[in-house]
Amino acid sequence: MKSNFLMAALYISAATWGWGAYAGEGHDHGDEVAAPMGGNGPHRLPDGSVFLPKPAQRQIGVRTLVVDAGALARTYSLAGKVTMDPNAGGKVQALVAGRLQAGPKGLPSIGQTVKRGEVLAYVVPSAGQIERSNQAAQLAELEAAKSLAQKRLARLRELADTVPRKEIEAAESEVASLSARTAAVGGGLTDRDALVAPVSGVIASSNAVAGQVVDARELVFEIIDPARLRIEALAYEPEMALDVAAASLAVGDKRVPLTFIGAARTLRAQALPLAFGAEGDALSRRAVGQPVEVFVQTRSTVQGVRVPAASVLKNPANQSIVWVKTAPERFEPRTVTLAPLDGVDVAVTSGLAAGERVATHGATLINQIR
Repeated sequence: MKSNFLMAALYISAATWGWGAYAGEGHDHGDEVAAPMGGNGPHRLPDGSVFLPKPAQRQIGVRTLVVDAGALARTYSLAGKVTMDPNAGGKVQALVAGRLQAGPKGLPSIGQTVKRGEVLAYVVPSAGQIERSNQAAQLAELEAAKSLAQKRLARLRELADTVPRKEIEAAESEVASLSARTAAVGGGLTDRDALVAPVSGVIASSNAVAGQVVDARELVFEIIDPARLRIEALAYEPEMALDVAAASLAVGDKRVPLTFIGAARTLRAQALPLAFGAEGDALSRRAVGQPVEVFVQTRSTVQGVRVPAASVLKNPANQSIVWVKTAPERFEPRTVTLAPLDGVDVAVTSGLAAGERVATHGATLINQIR
């Protein structure tokens, strides 16, 4: 029975083998044919290279550069930060403990321009009740003594014809002395300590609030000149300070040259601080304390190929690669080893030969093609 059923099923299958299969209404796909793999569009080839037609290259803005090999300066990348020029910046600190009062123009805010000698705020000295009472009592005694001395001087002047001149001069000297002492003691009760701007510039930081109580030597304002900032970098190889040929700082895709000022002679955190300056207002957009990366070029050289830093990418294995144009519509990835150069360009020490054409603009999009 089972064999008869199986034979019938095979017969029905054979009879219907040549029938066409039709989709329901609204699902007819006609004579569509699946597109072949790859085609003329951008795609990754089996060997890892990328096929990129000319129209696609123009669309994504691919640009290439023919590289040259040669001797490049051995460069070190150092961690640094922006600092103020000690000759163009200053700190305003309280000399005595007391309460802050606004200056003639009010308390300055951050970013406000100030001039040298301008009064920024006042500090009203704080004193205990007993000390103030003693000063008030001493002031009262001095004022009483001064009044008596003035009256005595007046009588002596009326008897100037019969009184020796030296007694009149002694009385005048006593009145002057008591007046000065009275002014000094009275000023101690009412005078304020003026916080004056030591240099001209802008307020970089402000810790002042009206009525705030500050301690002696507490930092209230910090003033800088944005056009005269410096860079301080830490070198963990002290010998580098004797071999500095040039230095630079990368700001976006631009290179800012730095001038080597000098190196310290004491270590800080097991490193030697190096000071750099820049011409003009190249650092004016930087903030004091902002971390930066400084590229220090030495007099020694290394053989390599200069390529833009934007050309260096990472492959899935986290290796550094560049895309080399080997044909008009083909790009090949090359694994390279790198060395720092100036922040805008890098030195390729292996994996790339002179005369090859490296993708610069659009390299990131080439790397994303699958």
